Amino acid sequence: MEKLDACIRNHDREIEKMCNFHHQGFVDAITELLKVRADAEKLKVQVTDTNRRLQDAGKEVIAQTEEIIRCRVQQRNITTVVEKLQLCLPVLEMYSKLKEQMKVKRYYSALKTMEQLENLYLPRVSQYRFCQIMIENLPKLREEIKEISMSDLKDFLESIRKHSDRIGETAMKQAQQQKTFSTTLQKHHNVNYGRNMHLGRSRILESRNEMTLKRTFEEDDEHDEEVLTAQDLVDFSPVYRCLHIYSVLGDGEIFENYYRKQRRKQARLVLQPQSSMHETVEGYRRYFSQIVGFFVVEDHILHVTQGLVTRTYTDELWNMALSKIIAVLRTHSSYCNDPDLVLELKNLIVVFADTLQGYGFPVNRLFDLLFEIRDQYNETLLKKWSGLFRDIFEADNYSPIPVANEEEYKIVISKFPFQDSELDKQCFPKKLPMSQSVPQIYIQVKEFIYASLKFSESLHRSSTEIDDMLRKSTNLLLTRTLSSCLQNLIKKPHIGLTELVQIIINTTHLELACKYLEDFISNITNISQVTVHTARLYGLSTFKDARHAAEGEIYTKLNQKIDEFIQIADYDWTMSESDGRASGYLMDLINFLRSTFQVFTHLPNNNNDHAAMSGKVAQTACMSACQHLSTSLMQMLLDTELKQISMGAIQQFNLDVIQCELFASSEPVPGFQGDTLQLAFIDLRQLLDLFMVWDWSTYLADYGQATSKYLRVNPSTALTLLEKVHRGMRDSSKKNNIFAQFRKNDRDKQKLIETVVKQLRSLVNGMSQHT
Repeated sequence: MEKLDACIRNHDREIEKMCNFHHQGFVDAITELLKVRADAEKLKVQVTDTNRRLQDAGKEVIAQTEEIIRCRVQQRNITTVVEKLQLCLPVLEMYSKLKEQMKVKRYYSALKTMEQLENLYLPRVSQYRFCQIMIENLPKLREEIKEISMSDLKDFLESIRKHSDRIGETAMKQAQQQKTFSTTLQKHHNVNYGRNMHLGRSRILESRNEMTLKRTFEEDDEHDEEVLTAQDLVDFSPVYRCLHIYSVLGDGEIFENYYRKQRRKQARLVLQPQSSMHETVEGYRRYFSQIVGFFVVEDHILHVTQGLVTRTYTDELWNMALSKIIAVLRTHSSYCNDPDLVLELKNLIVVFADTLQGYGFPVNRLFDLLFEIRDQYNETLLKKWSGLFRDIFEADNYSPIPVANEEEYKIVISKFPFQDSELDKQCFPKKLPMSQSVPQIYIQVKEFIYASLKFSESLHRSSTEIDDMLRKSTNLLLTRTLSSCLQNLIKKPHIGLTELVQIIINTTHLELACKYLEDFISNITNISQVTVHTARLYGLSTFKDARHAAEGEIYTKLNQKIDEFIQIADYDWTMSESDGRASGYLMDLINFLRSTFQVFTHLPNNNNDHAAMSGKVAQTACMSACQHLSTSLMQMLLDTELKQISMGAIQQFNLDVIQCELFASSEPVPGFQGDTLQLAFIDLRQLLDLFMVWDWSTYLADYGQATSKYLRVNPSTALTLLEKVHRGMRDSSKKNNIFAQFRKNDRDKQKLIETVVKQLRSLVNGMSQHT
């Protein structure tokens, strides 16, 4: 502590020395400072005065300087604004242009303007807020343009859907006019080519064709002024515009897919027919027009745009449509019962196919379909002609055609190819062998051929194929339709024997006329009958079958008439003695047969074939009638319900059979040799002779020998009738005398009958065992 205190004292002494050393200087400095203070006060006053005077003098300069500064700032700002406006004005002008383009619906140009704005103008002024607003609006404007263009496209699609039928109708009309014009030119060329070969006829045809050609040229000139295309009927600008817009926006593929999808939907709607389409030709025409209009539009789009519609797409669409069209036509054509409607449908299909073929679409399947429809057309023709044939047969009087003079004769042979040298030698008036229905049927067959030919026109087929089609359809008419009508006619109850005979004659003449029908077809098609592939008409078998049916019906009707007479027979099977004359029903029957067979003999025999035919029919009918009568009489005797027969009834029955034999021997129909017709009653005659003579010993002794007198008498038949006679004798004896059974003659006869019955039964049993 002492050291510290000593140290402190040393420092205090040094401080005191220093203060003492500097004290005078400090005092001097204070003195000088006080002097300076006075001078400073003066200087301050002077400076303040100077400053006041300077401030007063610099106020105007300051004001002018500030003005200059402000002006320079404004000038700089103006320059900047001008520079910025020079950058913004083009942007604003382009945006204004864009708005104007949107307003006038120049959407494609608007998209180009947007593209320039985005790529060129807006990047320069991107820092401004209005630019950001524009940038935000541009996508909205693009969407708006897309929506507007899509709306226009939908309106376009709706428009072409409504106008498809008119577009198609115009295209089909033009195709038909072109085809007519080409056909007329071809005919005109053919006439000129054949002038030297057929001068007289060709001059007439040439003048007619020149007039037709002239009219065609005039009509074409008139139509040329009115020729309308798809562009004339429909404004395609919406689809072009929409395509360009979507292409610019990079959505071309989306647009293509949308367009094709919508058109496929429209195609399905167009291909969907109305349920009543088959009722009128207008329904088919509207259907075809809509389809043609659809594909004409697609073809136009294909050729004026790139990529929107491709050939592959149209081919695919056409193949789908073609399958649907064929299915629809198959279905609806099957409902058509009117051949005229089917023919008009065929003409429409041909025009439809030719029209689309002109646009490059394959149509071979349509022409194949026409061959199916041709079969349907032939079916409707066959139904129509079936009615015509029925009407002709109903109106016919089934009597030979009378001709009073040469003029009437020529009228008939002009309708039907009839030749008969024997008839030509006869004087008028005379009768042709056929009835009125024959020439009418012949004319209707020719009309059928013409009607069938109409369908074959414009099918792009060769003459040979057309000839074959005509012959096949004519064969169907003869072998099916006419044959069926003839068969039905023959079966009708009101057709009598005379009518049936006339039908036989008619079918013979129609059969002979078949060769003239073949010549008729050859003349139409210019195909010679000697051609290897030429079909033949089958009328021969048709008319032969009809004749056989008519002959069979003659025999059937005769037998039915005989049955009617047999049914009124009223025998007293218990009579003791006969009436001494034939039964009344049988005489009426014989008289009926005589008058019936006289009809055959009075038929016209101008032609040897007719005479032979009518004679053959008469002979067969007469033989059939006699055989049926004999069988019916035999069945009457052997009827199981008839239990007993008296010998008086046998005698009466014998008288009736004698009348039948007399009728057979009187040659009711000429041409029978010897007693051929009488042999029909040989079974009855031998049976009745056996009972009338009571020659049982001879019958039993000679049975089985070829020389037997009763060769045609069957033991079972004889046994059945003998048992009935036996029962009749027993009942008769009981009624006459109760003691008759004790008479010797009666007892002997009964024993004889019993013996014969036993022997007959043994013969019958032997035959059954042998069998």
